Amino acid sequence: MPTKLARLISVAKGELPADLLLTDAEVVNVFSGEIEPGNVAICGDRIAGVGDYHQAKQVLDLGGKYIAPGLINGHIHPESSMLDIGQYARAVVPHGTTTLITDLHEIANVCGLEGIRYVLNHARRLPFDLFLMAPSCVPATHLETSGASLGAEDIRQLLGWKDCIGLGEVMNFPGVLGGDETVLRKIGFAKGRIIDGHAPGVAGKDLSAYIAAGILSDHESVSIEEAREKLRQGMFIMIREGSSEKNLDALLPLVTDKTYKRCMFVVDDRSCVDLLRDGDIDAVVRKAIRQGLDPVRAIQLATINPADYFRLDGLGAVAPGYMADLIVLSDLSRLQIDMVFYRGQLVAKEGKPLFPWHQPTGKGPTNTVNILPFNIEALRLSPSGEAEPIIEIVPGQIITRKRIEKIKATHGTIMPDTGRDILKLVVVERHKATGNIGVGLVAGFGLNRGALASSIAHDSHNIIAVGTNDEDMFTAIKEIERLQGGLVAAAEGEVLASLALPIAGLLSDEPLEVVVSKLERLERIAAELGTTLSSPFATLSFLALPVIPEIRLTDRGVVEV
Repeated sequence: MPTKLARLISVAKGELPADLLLTDAEVVNVFSGEIEPGNVAICGDRIAGVGDYHQAKQVLDLGGKYIAPGLINGHIHPESSMLDIGQYARAVVPHGTTTLITDLHEIANVCGLEGIRYVLNHARRLPFDLFLMAPSCVPATHLETSGASLGAEDIRQLLGWKDCIGLGEVMNFPGVLGGDETVLRKIGFAKGRIIDGHAPGVAGKDLSAYIAAGILSDHESVSIEEAREKLRQGMFIMIREGSSEKNLDALLPLVTDKTYKRCMFVVDDRSCVDLLRDGDIDAVVRKAIRQGLDPVRAIQLATINPADYFRLDGLGAVAPGYMADLIVLSDLSRLQIDMVFYRGQLVAKEGKPLFPWHQPTGKGPTNTVNILPFNIEALRLSPSGEAEPIIEIVPGQIITRKRIEKIKATHGTIMPDTGRDILKLVVVERHKATGNIGVGLVAGFGLNRGALASSIAHDSHNIIAVGTNDEDMFTAIKEIERLQGGLVAAAEGEVLASLALPIAGLLSDEPLEVVVSKLERLERIAAELGTTLSSPFATLSFLALPVIPEIRLTDRGVVEV
């Protein structure tokens, strides 16, 4: 019996038949940027060759359809989909995603290494590759209370795991610039590995110092000027287009014949609704093509470019020796995906998964909502002076603006002003029963009645609520406590709709279609309550993230970033 490698060589030479032969194909060559006619011979889980092959145990005639590499999502937090990892695979694999890179820092902020192990253990049985970047910032800052903390020694341990390929986004850029000992130790342990960045608005000598620490990429640029400076300083630019973070329009002009090798597409955060209805990284590629980017170039930014950046040998191309992770397209310009192959096996066809969903054994990390009892009086906001800081939402972005406004107070209590779209914002600590409750004001939600609440609040994932009155906010928060995590809409003292997220307060244990249906109902109700935001719960989830400018609210109060 020939060895696996010897057989691959023999098939490549035409001496032995392939296991699977995809014939009459137009092959997208991501190395040359060309489209070439040919047959693709597959031996086991790898491509033996592309060209004049005719012998195979199984032949599939593609009738002139296109073959491209499976898509690689180079920066994604799958927890933001609210799907358990098996359901997440059902959502993204039919859209051509065969590889994803994640630091899993959402679930890590709630339950540490236990949460990371939970996802990785179940992901190994799914038809995609999940590579871990050790989460560098758990918690992200000292300005919030998280459920877990990963120190430098924890990062050293994680970097030794076989699934781990580098250090995840270094969000604590002030710590890097200030020479924080723990931050620098984590970076030191990752020396020689991929180190992802997160540097919104960092420029000039501060940017030079941040890059000098060994940080290689950034996904937080919101203007082409910011991205161009980072690229010129040697960074790889991740062009992000998620559910609430939309940077493609601004950054796509950065991609030229001279710069494209230093660019890649990512989604960062994408809701389950968008995954099911629109797609994953394929939706970003499709949008870039619609905006005029050459289809082959767009595919390069979602295949070979991230593969090269993350040093994923054998991924990202249709070529001899590469993994047989492939997508079959009937329409290249519209990126219409008909079939998806993972390691030589057909795993999705015409948008439907062909693999079984394995129900995770055990319940995973549950019962993670631990709130010190409080009454509605704890949600009161007293005036701090003649004027108050307001968190202003920037549509289509996760950055915020700081506003100072005079706000009327009644009996020493600030009340929401729906006429000016100034609402109450509350963050309730839910991990350690500290009793911390941050209260502030937000503009841009558009609610004219009721309240919305969520146990997804990046990155520490305390409970966050926005509303027009304290009674509805209190009702929504107490319902999340009862559900042990979830999303809630409330009005007139009643719960109107909810989506339970019992796994770490982040993930549902229900099927993809059920989760999507419940989230869509919540968003419809949020629109009926007055919001004009397309993804109100996604927007809400970022208002507690104190590593993004300009102003946020955590369980410890208002934070100016």
